[in-house]
Amino acid sequence: MKNSDQWSSKLGFILAAAGSAIGLGAIWKFPYMAGTNGGGVFFLLFILFTILIGTPILLAEFVIGRRGGGDAVTSYRALAPASLWPLVGYFGTFISLVILSFYSVVGGWILSYLVRSLSGGLTGMSQQGYGALFESIISRPWEVLLAQFIFMVMTVFVVKGGIKAGIERASKFMMPALFVLFLILVVRSLTLDGAMEGVRYLLQPDWSYLTAETALLALGQAFFALSVGISVMVTYSSYLPKTENMPNSAFSVAGLNILISLLAGLVIFPSVFALGFQPDVGPGLVFVVIPAVFNEIAFGGMFLAIFLVLLLFATLTSAFSILEIIVAVLERGNPRKRGKSAWFAGTLVFVVGIPSALSFGVLTDFQIIGKSFFDFADFIASNIGLPVGALFISIFTAYVLKKSDVKEELQRGSGMSDGQFETLYFLIRFAVPIAIIAVFLNSMNIL
Repeated sequence: MKNSDQWSSKLGFILAAAGSAIGLGAIWKFPYMAGTNGGGVFFLLFILFTILIGTPILLAEFVIGRRGGGDAVTSYRALAPASLWPLVGYFGTFISLVILSFYSVVGGWILSYLVRSLSGGLTGMSQQGYGALFESIISRPWEVLLAQFIFMVMTVFVVKGGIKAGIERASKFMMPALFVLFLILVVRSLTLDGAMEGVRYLLQPDWSYLTAETALLALGQAFFALSVGISVMVTYSSYLPKTENMPNSAFSVAGLNILISLLAGLVIFPSVFALGFQPDVGPGLVFVVIPAVFNEIAFGGMFLAIFLVLLLFATLTSAFSILEIIVAVLERGNPRKRGKSAWFAGTLVFVVGIPSALSFGVLTDFQIIGKSFFDFADFIASNIGLPVGALFISIFTAYVLKKSDVKEELQRGSGMSDGQFETLYFLIRFAVPIAIIAVFLNSMNIL
């Protein structure tokens, strides 16, 4: 059944899709992944994977969603009836649940920090003090669970409103605000003495970090940041009118994602290097180093609050899209079920996320293959679930769908030439699967 709800405008779709992509992946995860994997080399691989692998998969999901006209499961069922291909949709829905389960935990951390920032509780500490504060916050079971719960309530409240009244309306406000706040912070960061060392770290590759492990992590980051591989964009594109220029939308989303990742790096690394901190802190980078950095500059409390609001906006826009996949599967095109489906999905995400929330407190000694539950969920989703999902999506688009149908969808309303289509189809059919399989084979030692 074709989704009755649709985006009200091309801008609304692009902002919502960009909001899905521009979230924790760009602002929280990219800086610490780049910081622990050589900076410039990781960024270069991330850009290449985003353009050559991520964007073709993004377009493949667009094709599946708009042609199938339904959620992540219904679209595959409509395009490949009486087959096992709907399992790809179920797989994407499951990985979405896993992602949002730990994603919402980080969203809760942001809320905890934002409350402390607005009350003046994040000023005047040493770097060691900020590290101790972070460890204290994430180890408090009731605080992390309450913050995670509030974050999920905020997410459900928007998603239950539907596409136009909920997700699109919120994205139209949050995304422009995010860009304005980012530009303010970039200007402040680049004007610090010694900032250029951080710029060089981000933009000048250190080839000693060019390894199979770095490639796998950069590939996972490209998929995580673009929200591809879990059929997010299958669901979002099912709300697209047939006249939409999908290639332009896809490249707009990919370009905005690279831009925001660059801006995030230009906010964080120049500040980190200018004030003598280390970039390889890991997941706590924005929670330990950034407050310490802002504490050292004029009006630092105000800039820190701006940064945390920005981070919250980006996190919420991504959470909207991930929850929407689950809700769309549950409601099966029946808008009367949306409210109940949204609350049920939100509750399920919260419950599944409890072990991740407690990973740094009461469950700190619980390990899976040497990883905390939080880190295990992140690794399974980002570095296995997303690439595997993307592999199946590329195979489905190139080997199950008719080439003429894929061409029709991509050329409709876009003016894409036959030569451009052939190049893109080659990437989806050959380059994407080969790249994903090659990276996995060359990095088995870290799995």
